[in-house]
Amino acid sequence: MKEVSAQELRAMRDRGEKFTLIDVREPYETEQCTIGGTPIPMSQLMDRLAEIPNDMPVVVHCNSGKRSCAVTDTLNRYGFRNIINLRGGIQAWHDEVDRTLNCGD
Repeated sequence: MKEVSAQELRAMRDRGEKFTLIDVREPYETEQCTIGGTPIPMSQLMDRLAEIPNDMPVVVHCNSGKRSCAVTDTLNRYGFRNIINLRGGIQAWHDEVDRTLNCGD
């Protein structure tokens, strides 16, 4: 499984790299805080596969990295080879990149 750290994701953004960011947390979680990206809750993944591009890198994140890891595995089984898990999820983003992010913890 391909993974990226929060600092590596920030560097990708800073360099202006073209990629898609997908947040697989539930709506109540994305309402509390977000680092951007397209919200596709894990529970809706199978119904929304067509929304996931296969022509550029796709970084998937959740709160801690557990759900996004499962989503990454699932998407790989469905033939996606461009999926990257954000190791540690939005918690890692908070700890390593933006300590001002308040996710209600």
